[in-house]
Amino acid sequence: MLRIIDARTGEPAPAAPARRAPTRVEAHVAERDATALRVLLVADLLARALELDGTPVWTVLTGAAARDRLREDAAALGIRPFEDGAAGHGPGTGQGVRVVSEAVAEGAGGSEDAPGAATVAVAPAHPAAIDLADPDAVRLALLVRHHHARVDLDAAALDEDRDTLARLRRAVADWARHPSRPVPGEVRDRLRAAWEDDLDAPGVLRVLRRVETDPDLPDGARFEVCAYADRFLGLHLTRDVGAE
Repeated sequence: MLRIIDARTGEPAPAAPARRAPTRVEAHVAERDATALRVLLVADLLARALELDGTPVWTVLTGAAARDRLREDAAALGIRPFEDGAAGHGPGTGQGVRVVSEAVAEGAGGSEDAPGAATVAVAPAHPAAIDLADPDAVRLALLVRHHHARVDLDAAALDEDRDTLARLRRAVADWARHPSRPVPGEVRDRLRAAWEDDLDAPGVLRVLRRVETDPDLPDGARFEVCAYADRFLGLHLTRDVGAE
């Protein structure tokens, strides 16, 4: 079961108390900046993890200024679209999770749109303005640190993440040329344990690094592992499959 750290209590809590019932994920941001994009990314990860567990998800955006431009930035980062969340709780039970910046979590309390909802607090990203010339590298840079830790998107870090992503995509494209093999149960369990533990994206990436170097894992299985993990990460790891 997916569990998050609820910023209201500081304790773990189930992201979907009624498992596989419709769940509203609200991303609440105050302005268009790097931290707002990180909030949307964490909400995207939350929706992906819930869907991988078979839970229907309704994602909404509240509180944002310059919503159209923020949505354009989010789309560049591979974040799936959010509806406007001005009214109601959505389908089904109305259970929900709210994703906000640390500053909002510390100062705002509940939401008019989702009163009493569990809250995920996201640490700031710096600098406030992000260069989205290579959005996949930015997405990876935001994933390599847990969302409770501040992230600095400096040029050196982005260069390293750009190289990491290129290397991994080349490897995935090469592994795709080999006969497919199923994802080993042990590896699948480690991946799910990571993302179900408060959306631990760095933990998922650590599993992939082990998969890259495991001498006992067939290349066809490596490919399937990366394709499966990418349903959570959203890094387009299979993008170069079949490319010359």
